[in-house]
This record gives sequence, structure tokens and C-alpha cells, in this order.
Amino acid sequence: MFSQLTAFRLPLSRLVMIAPFLLWGTAMVLMKGVIPHTTPLFMAGVRLVPAGLLVLLAATVMGRPQPKSWRAWVWIALFAAIDGALFQGFLAEGLVRTGAGLGSVMIDSQPLAVALLAGWLFGEHIGRWGWLGLSLGILGISLIGLPDAWIWGWFNHLMGWVTSPPALGHPQSPSAITLPEPSLVLSQLFQSGEWLMLLAALSMAVGIILLRVVCRYADPVVATGWHMVLGGIPLFALSTVVESEQWVHLNGSDWLALGYATILGSAIAYGIFFYFAASGSLTSLSALTFLTPVFALLFGNLFLSEVLSPLQWFGVSLTLISIYLINQRESLHLRLLSLWQRLRLEPQPSAHQSELSPASVSLANRRVTKLEAIPVQVTESVTENT
Repeated sequence: MFSQLTAFRLPLSRLVMIAPFLLWGTAMVLMKGVIPHTTPLFMAGVRLVPAGLLVLLAATVMGRPQPKSWRAWVWIALFAAIDGALFQGFLAEGLVRTGAGLGSVMIDSQPLAVALLAGWLFGEHIGRWGWLGLSLGILGISLIGLPDAWIWGWFNHLMGWVTSPPALGHPQSPSAITLPEPSLVLSQLFQSGEWLMLLAALSMAVGIILLRVVCRYADPVVATGWHMVLGGIPLFALSTVVESEQWVHLNGSDWLALGYATILGSAIAYGIFFYFAASGSLTSLSALTFLTPVFALLFGNLFLSEVLSPLQWFGVSLTLISIYLINQRESLHLRLLSLWQRLRLEPQPSAHQSELSPASVSLANRRVTKLEAIPVQVTESVTENT
């Protein structure tokens, strides 16, 4: 009975672990129609504060303890500032300034940063298979999110540069590249949607790492709820100062989409995600983020009639392979190590035995057997002197 219950819970827990990325992917599809009708900071605040209150209500019903020490509140406040305010703020502002495809690629590249930080701070082993999986995942989401024309253009340009590199002094040669002024670079970076999406990815990666420390002083579900509430308040405050007409152009379907993104895409998704992040492997869990653009594409194809190109299907395949490699990296390493040890310990025939035919080897074995079967008698003669 216990083994049957365990066998039932194992696939169920895996399905629950995948649920946040399914909810985030479907929420991204719904948000595509809401972004033109509202402002980014207001939308980010809506996704955080109501969702955090729902998580805190659920934690109270479940009887989870509230934070009591000042250390717990300090770490929750830091968690809220980085993973709440900064992540959602950079994400919302970056989506306005960049395309959805490129933005999805950059935000879903955060498992690479999580793997580096988790290996450095907590000693999580990544290994060759893990790094291979992370590389394939980045390549897969790039093929999914970036336009096909960009990919083929970069590929043709790279092949042309490799086959016939530009001469020294040519405008495309490395020696002819001039660097702009640092102040100009800084101002352009914060106007660039790609840079904001990269900052959002790094903020989420740092937030995932911070949760491990937060859970030493507070319950993970309660900390998730408070970090959403405390992180969303500055976004609402900033929205009232720099934005206007936040909800004037929203219609009924937009409010339904915001409700879905708040309840399912934020409250339930973040609650489940950070619950597993508090105890499991951060690298393996964050690698499932690669599923978010996959679900977004599949549901976009189902509900919005978006057609996937062959490159995008190839990217989906690479993404699924990468998730398998990352989550099974320890098992794959042990299997290959066991196979290598069996091959090394397997007895090899000597050079003399390899030159003999099977018939001669069998005849020699029979002769040895007959020789060993010959009885040997030893008689002792005793000579008596009379």
C-alpha cells in the first residue's frame, strides 16, 4: 500500500512542479492583448499585490506561521525589493520596449544565472551534462523566441565572415570598432528593452537564491505572499507618479485576463514555484523555466492560431532535451560511469589465446581435464633390517 501511494505521489508532484510554467506561459498569451490598453508599472502592481494577499490568506487557512524575528522581516524585505519590485518593474518596462519573442528569450535565460549562483553559494553540482543541457536550453529558447529572419541572417553573416574574413582596417574588422562614450552607453542601456529584460532575468535569479536564506527565518509560502505585497506597493506608488490612465482603456476581457494572470499566473504559480525552490535543486527547478515559452507557443497556436515555423519546432525539441539532461544529469553520469567501469573490468583474451581456433581451445581444455583426472598413487616401501 505504501509503495502504491508513493508511486502515485511521485508523478503527481512532478505535474505540480510543472504547473507554474504552464500558468506563466498561458498568462503570457493573455497579457499580449492587455499591454496596449494599460501601463507597465500598474500592470506589474496588479500582478503582485492582490496575488500576495491571496497567498497570505491561503497560508493563514493552512495554519502556517507568520514571521516573528526582525531578521525574517529584513530578509523578506530584501526578497521583495529584488524579486518583487525590481523583477516585475524591469519585466513590465522591458516588454514595452522590446518584442515579445526577444523579451521571452532574455527573461527565460535566468536558469543559467541560477546555476552559476547555486554552484558558487550552495555547492550544487552541475557537471558536464548539466552545462550541456543549459547550453541547449538557451539555444532552444533562442530559436523559439527570435524571428527566423534574424537567425538565418546571423547564420549567413557568420558563415560569410568565416569563409572570407574582412581585412584589417575594414569597417567590419575588430580593429576598426570604436567604443562610444560611457555616459552615452549608460543612457542607451536603460532605454533598451533588451537590457531591461536582462536585468529582470538577473533579478529573478538573485531572488530564487535569496529564498534559500529567507526560508531559514520564515515559512516559504508566507514569505512568498509578503514579498509580493511589499514588492508591489512601490510599483503602485511609482505608477501614480509617472503614469496616467492606467485602467481607462481596459475592457471586460482585459480585466478577466488580468484576473487570470493575478490568481493563476501569480498567486498559485509563484506559491508552488517558491515552495519547491525552498528545498529542491535550484538548478533543476529553474531549468523548467525553459518550458514557459514552449507553453506560450503551444497555447498561442491553439487559441490565437499562431503557426510555428520549423525552426521553432526544432527549438521546442532542443528545450525538452535540455530539461531532461539537466534534471537527469546525476543519473546519466552514474550510468556512464558504471558502463565505463564494466568495460574496463571485462577480461580480455591474451594474444596467444586469440591466435588459437575455438576447436583447438576446446581440445586443450579436454586434455587438461583428462590429465587432472588421472589418479596418482604413492607407495612407501619399508625395508626392515634383520
